[in-house]
This record gives sequence, C-alpha cells and structure tokens, in this order.
Amino acid sequence: MIRLHQVSKSYHGRTILHPTDLEVPEGEVHVLVGQSGCGKSTLLRMIMGLIPPDGGRVEVNGAALDRATVRTLRHSIGYVIQDGGLFPHLTAAANVTLLARELGWDRERLGKRLQELARLVHFPPDGLERYPLQLSGGQRQRVGVMRALMLDPPVLLMDEPLGALDPLIRARLQADLKEIFARLRKCVVFVTHDMGEAAYLGDRISVLQDGRILQTASFEELLRHPADPYVTEFISAQRRDWFEESPA
Repeated sequence: MIRLHQVSKSYHGRTILHPTDLEVPEGEVHVLVGQSGCGKSTLLRMIMGLIPPDGGRVEVNGAALDRATVRTLRHSIGYVIQDGGLFPHLTAAANVTLLARELGWDRERLGKRLQELARLVHFPPDGLERYPLQLSGGQRQRVGVMRALMLDPPVLLMDEPLGALDPLIRARLQADLKEIFARLRKCVVFVTHDMGEAAYLGDRISVLQDGRILQTASFEELLRHPADPYVTEFISAQRRDWFEESPA
C-alpha cells in the first residue's frame, strides 16, 4: 500500500531524512518511533504529499505521488494530527463531513456515514453539534479520527495523535484505536515517541535516529535482536520512565 524508495529531505543544508526505503503492506499498523527531530514526522508528511522529497519516490496504492497525482491520492489517505486539528468555527459533524460535502455527497449518505463513525469511535451522538472548544481533548481526537475515516480511505496516517492527552484518556483511546485497526484492517502509519504505545499498537516498528531508520521489526524482535545500540538505549530509557511514573 505504501512504498518509499530512497526518499530524502534537507532544509537549509541540514539533512532531515537520509535516503530511506520503507514498505507498509495492506492491513499493517506500522509505527515510527524516535526522539524529536529524528525525521519521523517528515517521513509521514512526505507520504501525505504535504512536503515533496528532495529525491526518491513515494508510492501510495501502487501510484507514484507527485504534483499530478497528489490531489487525487490524498482522497485515499486519512490524516490525523495531535488534538484533531479541527476547524474551530465548524461543529464536530461539519468537521467530519467537510470533504465529503465538497465532493457532493447527499444528506442521507452523509448522515448514515456520520452515525457509523460515531459508533465506531465511541463518540456521543449529542456531541456532533458541538464546536471543538465545547469538547474534551479526547473527544476532539475522536472527531479527528472520524474525519480521517469519512471517505473510507485504505491508508491512515497518524502524527502523534495522542501526545497531548492525559494518561487515562490516552490509554482509553489507545484501546479504542487498537480495536479500530483490527476491525478495519487498513494500512496505518502511526508516529509516536512512546515505545510503550508503539509496542501496544504496532505490528512492526521502525526506530529512527538522526534521519535514518536503524531497524524495522516487531517489538519482540527489537528487544531480542537489536540492530544498533541506540535501539536498546531507546527502549531501556522508556522502561525507566514507565517504572518511575508507576504508582507506589
């Protein structure tokens, strides 16, 4: 579903992403992890077509992503960012259905799909007519997921969608997302800096450092056979965080 061949990106002479290969098949949840500035969000935005690579090739659903195809291919990609990225002047329902309305969906089809999605993400029906400022952080994120899924795209990209939430709400949304991923079987690329979240949600995990993918594997494989000392260091550092944050 997603194939990257030697994609790279630099800004003002600084390399953000070295030539990188990556393939994510249909039905896989692929998580990109690493410290801030390692290139994971840049990689995701190139898949979305928000920024062009300096070199290499991005393919989505077998088609090359370029200036001629980016508008059409974006309709086959759902995109979720932190806090939902909602338009504050639109209700939750209007945010979710915005693109579908632009594409000419009729009222009956819009309403049916909206109710399906609300049930899928466990969003209260009475919240659909509220504005983003009237919703909690977790509810705004659920609206963001609904919007990304509105057109039933085969590809779903998520850029640290749970990073701004408190631990309890984050845990609930992680459980809901895991259920959604299993039910829909879409090609998912999920960006996070949290290895616990990556291990819980991901089928495979790519660990990035300084614009390079050091290793791509399951969480168990990363633990047992790390390809680079940084992989072990990154996992171990997060394990210390889990221990220190756990209640006495």
